Amino acid sequence: VTSILGISAFYHDSAAALIVDGKIIAAAQEERFSRKKHDSSYPFNAVEFVLKRANLSLNKIDYIVFYEKPFLKFERLLETYLAFAPRGFKSFSMAMPIWLREKLFQKKILFNELKNHNKNFNDINKIYFSEHHYSHAASAFYPSPFKSAVILTLDGVGEWATTTLAKGDEQNLEILKEIHFPHSIGLLYSAFTYYTGFKVNSGEYKVMGLAPYGE
Repeated sequence: VTSILGISAFYHDSAAALIVDGKIIAAAQEERFSRKKHDSSYPFNAVEFVLKRANLSLNKIDYIVFYEKPFLKFERLLETYLAFAPRGFKSFSMAMPIWLREKLFQKKILFNELKNHNKNFNDINKIYFSEHHYSHAASAFYPSPFKSAVILTLDGVGEWATTTLAKGDEQNLEILKEIHFPHSIGLLYSAFTYYTGFKVNSGEYKVMGLAPYGE
């Protein structure tokens, strides 16, 4: 029996999912328990929920996977700020303390949060990090009814990728092509979301709903 606990947290819409022997046993967003829309905190309640559904303790989990690689994202942020310096200094000065205090130490933070579920959890080496767009592609392909498929991922930005073409074949998933930041359809959509007065990473669906009423 192989069990994998997937965790998304610290950005928006925190969630947890549990897979046992290739089957999704349970998945939940933290906001369903906290009643906070787009809750970005560590999904304590969601993790508890999926573990209980599988009747597993945290110590019995084989792998714990976070949805992106923070160090690669930090590299992109630094390169972007340096490319446009001194413009963006205010944003830089606001972002860096958070990264230096928390986001560069995600593995340790996750480990400490996981110990709140089970104080006997002591294997930090069970924690892994997947590339952002690989996580997107996997979440689309593996639950699908197709044995092979082409997977197109478009979002704001992951570590560097904004658009990814991948191929899924049985258990294999291969990234074929990528478009990198700053070229991003998702960020363009977010720019329109902000321009029309809605909150980024929250109000995009409202803009989509309003679009048919345009002239």
